[in-house]
Amino acid sequence: MIRPALPSEAQLVRELSAEAYLPAYLSLFGRAPMPAIEDYAPRIARGEVWLCEIDNQAAAVLVLETKPSHLLVYSIAIRPACQGRGLAAELLAFADARAKQMGFADIRLYTNEKMLRNLRIYRKAGYREIGRRPHPSIPGLELIDMAKALD
Repeated sequence: MIRPALPSEAQLVRELSAEAYLPAYLSLFGRAPMPAIEDYAPRIARGEVWLCEIDNQAAAVLVLETKPSHLLVYSIAIRPACQGRGLAAELLAFADARAKQMGFADIRLYTNEKMLRNLRIYRKAGYREIGRRPHPSIPGLELIDMAKALD
Protein backbone atom coordinates (compact mmCIF):
# COMPACT_ATOMS: atom_id res chain seq x y z
CA MET A 1 0.00 0.00 0.00
CA ILE A 2 1.28 3.47 -0.90
CA ARG A 3 -0.13 6.40 1.04
CA PRO A 4 0.77 10.01 1.87
CA ALA A 5 3.09 10.37 4.85
CA LEU A 6 1.57 12.01 7.90
CA PRO A 7 3.09 15.03 9.68
CA SER A 8 3.79 12.84 12.71
CA GLU A 9 5.92 10.54 10.51
CA ALA A 10 8.68 13.00 9.58
CA GLN A 11 11.22 11.29 11.83
CA LEU A 12 10.21 7.85 10.53
CA VAL A 13 10.72 9.06 6.96
CA ARG A 14 14.18 10.38 7.80
CA GLU A 15 15.16 7.20 9.63
CA LEU A 16 13.97 4.99 6.79
CA SER A 17 15.79 7.18 4.25
CA ALA A 18 18.99 7.02 6.29
CA GLU A 19 18.69 3.25 6.61
CA ALA A 20 18.40 2.96 2.83
CA TYR A 21 20.96 5.55 1.75
CA LEU A 22 23.77 5.42 4.29
CA PRO A 23 25.14 1.91 3.56
CA ALA A 24 25.66 2.78 -0.11
CA TYR A 25 26.67 6.41 0.16
CA LEU A 26 29.03 6.27 3.12
CA SER A 27 31.10 3.52 1.54
CA LEU A 28 31.23 5.24 -1.89
CA PHE A 29 31.48 8.90 -0.91
CA GLY A 30 32.30 9.05 2.79
CA ARG A 31 29.33 11.29 3.52
CA ALA A 32 25.60 11.17 3.96
CA PRO A 33 23.42 12.32 1.07
CA MET A 34 20.78 14.97 1.71
CA PRO A 35 17.81 12.52 1.70
CA ALA A 36 19.39 10.69 4.65
CA ILE A 37 19.63 13.76 6.89
CA GLU A 38 17.01 16.29 5.85
CA ASP A 39 13.97 17.42 7.80
CA TYR A 40 10.96 15.94 6.00
CA ALA A 41 8.29 17.94 7.84
CA PRO A 42 8.10 20.69 5.16
CA ARG A 43 7.95 18.11 2.36
CA ILE A 44 5.21 16.18 4.15
CA ALA A 45 3.26 19.42 4.65
CA ARG A 46 3.50 20.06 0.87
CA GLY A 47 2.23 16.54 0.09
CA GLU A 48 5.50 15.40 -1.49
CA VAL A 49 6.18 12.32 0.65
CA TRP A 50 4.62 8.89 0.22
CA LEU A 51 5.10 5.77 2.34
CA CYS A 52 4.93 2.25 1.01
CA GLU A 53 3.82 -0.24 3.64
CA ILE A 54 4.12 -3.99 3.79
CA ASP A 55 2.09 -5.67 6.55
CA ASN A 56 1.37 -2.24 8.06
CA GLN A 57 5.10 -1.51 8.40
CA ALA A 58 6.89 1.29 6.53
CA ALA A 59 9.06 -0.38 3.89
CA ALA A 60 9.89 2.48 1.53
CA VAL A 61 9.64 6.23 0.98
CA LEU A 62 8.93 8.07 -2.25
CA VAL A 63 9.46 11.83 -2.52
CA LEU A 64 7.96 13.65 -5.51
CA GLU A 65 8.57 17.32 -6.32
CA THR A 66 6.23 19.23 -8.61
CA LYS A 67 8.16 21.33 -11.10
CA PRO A 68 6.61 23.72 -13.67
CA SER A 69 7.06 21.29 -16.57
CA HIS A 70 7.30 17.86 -14.95
CA LEU A 71 7.14 15.75 -11.82
CA LEU A 72 10.55 14.98 -10.29
CA VAL A 73 11.28 11.78 -8.41
CA TYR A 74 13.51 13.33 -5.74
CA SER A 75 14.06 10.20 -3.69
CA ILE A 76 13.22 6.54 -3.45
CA ALA A 77 14.43 4.89 -0.26
CA ILE A 78 13.77 1.23 0.44
CA ARG A 79 14.67 -0.46 3.71
CA PRO A 80 17.51 -2.90 3.04
CA ALA A 81 15.41 -5.79 4.41
CA CYS A 82 12.73 -4.97 1.81
CA GLN A 83 14.99 -4.53 -1.21
CA GLY A 84 14.81 -7.00 -4.06
CA ARG A 85 11.00 -7.32 -3.87
CA GLY A 86 10.16 -5.03 -6.79
CA LEU A 87 9.28 -2.03 -4.62
CA ALA A 88 11.36 0.36 -6.72
CA ALA A 89 9.40 -0.61 -9.83
CA GLU A 90 6.13 -0.28 -7.90
CA LEU A 91 7.06 3.18 -6.60
CA LEU A 92 8.20 4.34 -10.04
CA ALA A 93 4.88 3.14 -11.54
CA PHE A 94 3.05 5.04 -8.79
CA ALA A 95 5.08 8.17 -9.64
CA ASP A 96 4.19 7.74 -13.33
CA ALA A 97 0.50 7.55 -12.45
CA ARG A 98 0.74 10.68 -10.27
CA ALA A 99 2.51 12.60 -13.04
CA LYS A 100 -0.16 11.59 -15.58
CA GLN A 101 -2.90 12.51 -13.10
CA MET A 102 -1.30 15.94 -12.75
CA GLY A 103 -1.23 16.39 -16.53
CA PHE A 104 2.52 16.06 -17.12
CA ALA A 105 3.89 14.58 -20.35
CA ASP A 106 7.06 13.35 -18.70
CA ILE A 107 8.61 12.48 -15.37
CA ARG A 108 12.22 13.02 -14.38
CA LEU A 109 14.80 12.05 -11.81
CA TYR A 110 18.51 12.29 -11.27
CA THR A 111 21.02 9.95 -9.77
CA ASN A 112 24.68 9.75 -9.04
CA GLU A 113 26.91 8.33 -11.76
CA LYS A 114 28.32 5.77 -9.32
CA MET A 115 24.92 4.35 -8.37
CA LEU A 116 25.01 1.67 -11.05
CA ARG A 117 22.22 -0.45 -9.55
CA ASN A 118 19.91 2.57 -9.54
CA LEU A 119 20.79 3.35 -13.16
CA ARG A 120 19.83 -0.20 -14.17
CA ILE A 121 16.52 0.06 -12.30
CA TYR A 122 15.68 3.41 -13.88
CA ARG A 123 16.59 2.29 -17.40
CA LYS A 124 14.50 -0.85 -16.99
CA ALA A 125 11.59 1.39 -15.94
CA GLY A 126 11.88 3.35 -19.19
CA TYR A 127 14.03 6.32 -18.16
CA ARG A 128 16.68 7.62 -20.54
CA GLU A 129 19.63 9.86 -19.87
CA ILE A 130 19.03 13.47 -20.88
CA GLY A 131 22.16 15.09 -19.48
CA ARG A 132 24.94 15.18 -16.93
CA ARG A 133 26.02 17.88 -14.55
CA PRO A 134 28.58 18.34 -11.78
CA HIS A 135 27.49 17.22 -8.34
CA PRO A 136 26.82 20.39 -6.33
CA SER A 137 28.74 19.28 -3.24
CA ILE A 138 31.12 16.47 -4.26
CA PRO A 139 33.85 17.77 -6.60
CA GLY A 140 34.66 15.52 -9.54
CA LEU A 141 31.39 13.62 -9.40
CA GLU A 142 28.53 13.86 -11.89
CA LEU A 143 24.80 13.59 -11.55
CA ILE A 144 22.86 11.94 -14.37
CA ASP A 145 19.55 13.54 -15.30
CA MET A 146 16.97 11.09 -16.64
CA ALA A 147 13.48 11.43 -18.10
CA LYS A 148 10.62 9.21 -19.16
CA ALA A 149 7.89 10.18 -21.60
CA LEU A 150 4.44 9.28 -20.33
CA ASP A 151 1.88 7.76 -22.70
